[in-house]
Amino acid sequence: MFKDNLVQLRKMKSMTQEDIAEKVGVSRQSVAKWESGESIPDLEKSRLLAKALNVSLDELVNHETGDDMGFGVPPKGKYLFGIVTVGDKGQIVIPAKARKVFDIKTGDQLVILGDEAQGMAIIKAENFLNMADAIRKSMENKQG
Repeated sequence: MFKDNLVQLRKMKSMTQEDIAEKVGVSRQSVAKWESGESIPDLEKSRLLAKALNVSLDELVNHETGDDMGFGVPPKGKYLFGIVTVGDKGQIVIPAKARKVFDIKTGDQLVILGDEAQGMAIIKAENFLNMADAIRKSMENKQG
């Protein structure tokens, strides 16, 4: 897991082992050993690696291929929850992990936003309304 995630993330960021070594404060040989599975970094070096690669420490260490449909470790705060099927009446089931991450519970109201060029987004109604209210207040302050 860890060694594969490290290699995949480093290559995705177009970084060399030297680049990683410099950011973490170790030799290139240390990075090579981590990537080969010959050794593993201590906790502080792991934290610095995760920061340099813009992923959480948990994702760097624990992410397993298959959780992501083969796309690898996502950047911090980004998710790929999987594919859902639209039912006869247009309904979808939001994956359990997505409901947990975004604290979506039975009875919650969601707003569906769309952009023909970029796709769709789902946001909790209360968050959307709070955001809309903040924008409205900001516009009033600029006009007043």
